[in-house]
Amino acid sequence: MKSILWDVLACCLLSMFFTQLPAQEMDDPGLKKVMSDSLTMYIRKQIAGKTTVKSIVADAGKKQLTVTVDENLAYLPFTDKLVSQIETCVRNLLQDSLKKYRLTLISDGQPISELIPNVYRSGKKDQSRIFNNKANKVPLVRRESQPFQIRDGLAGRHIALWPSHGWYYEQKLARWEWQRARMFQTVEDLFPMSFVVPYLVPMLENAGANVLLPRERDYHREEVIVDNDASRYGSIYREINNAESWSQASGCGFAEKKNFYLNGENPFSEGSFRQTRTTTKKNTSLAEWIPNMPEKGDYAVYVSYKSFPNSTTDARYTIYHLGGKTEFKVNQKMGGGTWIYLGTFTFGKGANEACRITLSNLSDNKGAIVTADAVKIGGGIGNIARSPNADGYMEGTSKHLDGGKRESIAPGLPIPFSPEVSGRPRYTEGARYWLQWAGVPDSVYSHTHFNNDYSDDFQSRGYWVNYLAGGSPVLPAKEGLRIPVDLSFAFHTDAGDSPNDSIVGTLGIYMTHHNNEVFENGQSRWASRDLTTLVMDEIVQEIRSSFEPKWTRRGMWNKSYSEARMPNVPSMLLELLSHENYADMRYGLDPKFRFAVSRAIYKGMLRFLAGQYNSKYVVQPLPVESFSSRFVGDTQVQLQWKAVNDSLEPSSQPTSYVLYKRIGDGGFDNGKVIKGKTSCTVDIDKDKIYSFKIMAANDGGISFPSEILSVCRKSYEKGVAMIVNGFTRVSAPASWPAKDTITGFADFIDHGVPDKVEFNYVGSQYEFYRSKAWTDDDAPGFGGSNANYEQQTIAGNTFDYPALHGACIAEAGYSFVSASKSSIANQQLGLEGYDVVDLILGKEREWTVSYGAKSPQFKTFPLGLQEALTKYCQEGGNLLATGAYLATDLWDNPRATKADRDWATQILRIKWRTNNGAVAGRFKAVASPFEAFKGQFEYYNELNEESYAVEHPDAIEPSSREAYTIFRYSENNLSAGVAFKGSYSSCVLGIPFESVKPAMRSNLMKAVLLFFETNKPNK
Repeated sequence: MKSILWDVLACCLLSMFFTQLPAQEMDDPGLKKVMSDSLTMYIRKQIAGKTTVKSIVADAGKKQLTVTVDENLAYLPFTDKLVSQIETCVRNLLQDSLKKYRLTLISDGQPISELIPNVYRSGKKDQSRIFNNKANKVPLVRRESQPFQIRDGLAGRHIALWPSHGWYYEQKLARWEWQRARMFQTVEDLFPMSFVVPYLVPMLENAGANVLLPRERDYHREEVIVDNDASRYGSIYREINNAESWSQASGCGFAEKKNFYLNGENPFSEGSFRQTRTTTKKNTSLAEWIPNMPEKGDYAVYVSYKSFPNSTTDARYTIYHLGGKTEFKVNQKMGGGTWIYLGTFTFGKGANEACRITLSNLSDNKGAIVTADAVKIGGGIGNIARSPNADGYMEGTSKHLDGGKRESIAPGLPIPFSPEVSGRPRYTEGARYWLQWAGVPDSVYSHTHFNNDYSDDFQSRGYWVNYLAGGSPVLPAKEGLRIPVDLSFAFHTDAGDSPNDSIVGTLGIYMTHHNNEVFENGQSRWASRDLTTLVMDEIVQEIRSSFEPKWTRRGMWNKSYSEARMPNVPSMLLELLSHENYADMRYGLDPKFRFAVSRAIYKGMLRFLAGQYNSKYVVQPLPVESFSSRFVGDTQVQLQWKAVNDSLEPSSQPTSYVLYKRIGDGGFDNGKVIKGKTSCTVDIDKDKIYSFKIMAANDGGISFPSEILSVCRKSYEKGVAMIVNGFTRVSAPASWPAKDTITGFADFIDHGVPDKVEFNYVGSQYEFYRSKAWTDDDAPGFGGSNANYEQQTIAGNTFDYPALHGACIAEAGYSFVSASKSSIANQQLGLEGYDVVDLILGKEREWTVSYGAKSPQFKTFPLGLQEALTKYCQEGGNLLATGAYLATDLWDNPRATKADRDWATQILRIKWRTNNGAVAGRFKAVASPFEAFKGQFEYYNELNEESYAVEHPDAIEPSSREAYTIFRYSENNLSAGVAFKGSYSSCVLGIPFESVKPAMRSNLMKAVLLFFETNKPNK
């Protein structure tokens, strides 16, 4: 009995002894190595690299085992499932005595379970990461005229983002220059803008967000300022007073008193502004701004005003434009003293009442203040003048990672420099210059006190975010514009190349190790990791699914980059791909890739903010397809379309559609909602050209628009034409994936097709030798590109060619309707009964993105279209088909078949000679049995701002006795067009009709239609 008692006592004493032992680090190199190797295997399933176990600490008393791993493990996108798998893996490596210990794996100072984003957690959320602006009930800008409501998107959210760098003044060289090298036909200072401006920003705005940029978003060189102080060039500011009159206010406002601005000069402190009290009654007072526009176009509209504590939250702006009028409510309690973007609208040339901006004092806020200052329309030319600082300049550039030692000051150059403006479109310039033009204090945009524009530019972006948010619930103790910014996003591309044609891929950067890992309002900075994870997940999933299954996912760095560290909101810096790596850029230059990546970023932001606000996650739909129109009455048109499913996002199903209408050469209206149906009937007036586009909608927002279809019913019609829009291609320039010594982008063969407009193109690639190494940004080696186009926008596929063709057809006396190629090919709509079919093929050709991991697109004559055209011709129709590659795509294409070529010879009555038909841009009519064809014509053959360029149109020849050459290229007499008369008539041109110079189009169309009329088919 004593022995048993002694044993029990001994066990108790031993247990007490072990509970008093401190936690011990296990010195077991073998265990550390096998753990490191096992964890590295998990890393390499998702990203490149390896990880190393730094320490293993066992606490016997607490039964706790803590394994600390280097920060590389934190690069993984953790989920509950992945954390469980990793913990199980590590536990299985332990000796039996440790397997029952509680296990904690730590990387980057956090248990890996804490690295799971809140929205992925099945259990308790980390409330310290919730960045919820609950006090933000009224957003900065509300678009009142849209006919649909966004319930579960980004309505009320404020997002600050920017595309990379920009043209800047380098003081040590005393010149303006890019911050990066010209490579692969672009430069990083412009390249991310080709994602942000045409795709990402509209997606966020279509979801209801207010998006703020520290760079100009309008690529027009024209800029018109209308101001109460003075307006240049014939623009007019005026006031209409009723019960409450406008009066001069106390304080500074905007004034454009200088042609250029020097250090610290602020145009928002050089003028005055107007104010009045609000009224809830009808007898309102108005301020009006009437711009004198130099050219017709689509222009961004910005307003400015002053903010006060008693400012109205619903200042009512109305923009009158060529599509009608669009109304906004602006919360003037925030955003005063800078340019606030409202939208982009079509304005006519000159000054007139039809195109103006008004501000009313009608308000739901009784007795509040409404203020009026300047209005800015268009992008403009940079007007910030720079020169080397006479007191010296900072040596070197500290890039993004600016937490190190302070740069030294070099003495100024002994040259009497004069201040110099960039002379470039403002959208090309860096943020530092836009911010000065936008009234931001120099303490925000020049932390080097004007000594180093490079450092000022990248640092200004983060400080600008805080300036926006100052005084809001985000930064209540700081001064600023009181805009409650929800997140910030820096869009960049990275340096570095891969010698084996592999992808460098996508990197995300955030910063938590600053200010005790909290933002100024106390929220955890680890929210930035949540944002980064979600955006990275969406990007990589989208690219691997839609483009490149082997796309590289790089890590998620927690590092002190200024654009990730400085903003006091959840922030991410994205390095999407390497602009120095050819394999990456073969995707990056493709518009479809840009759209898909931008949509992925939008979805990541949406998922993050839905988690922050505990709101429903609904993604806006994809654009509709198979759009068609047909007459169903003398003055009625039926429109039809189909929804497109997003295989990666079930929530994106549309619940309604919005139909937008344009009359003549005006602008589009604000739209009309069509609930549930994929068709509608529209009444029209005779002799007017109507154009339509459709956008799909749901509770998350609205899609991008469809192509534009047009119709016209003539009072005394000669017949009815069906215009088939077969030009759907947007693509990167020609390139080849050779792994030998020479490769690159060959835009001299095919420039590709920009999506509507391209403003990131700098010039053709001139260096094709892979072995040519980088020397500096002016001599970047392989991929080096010219600079002759970097101030010019390049026209692309407008998706609006039925209106252009239709105007010429209507002028010749024909009514017309139009349809997409897919609606004809899938037999949604037939061609029977139309007197003429006009097939638009533009630069359509079968095309794959980069290495062709996914199926090719844009085939000129898919089988369904061949069958529809065959049936139409066999019934005695009149077919006009024009396109630069309509024969090349059926002959000089490895995917084309003999059946394709036989069809072209038998139905189109053509055969291919060469794709290199001409380069000079001229063709002429030649003798043939068809007297309708006469004269000489020109087409756009070089890159320009008016029309896409046709570098090498097809040379085509007749394939039967009844077919004849009707046009030849002027410089070489190769056959440019073929006409056929038999049981049906056809006219096929290797020059796209819409690429013919405007002054000559009508005559060409009249000749074609006269040929159809005077050469009736021998049925």
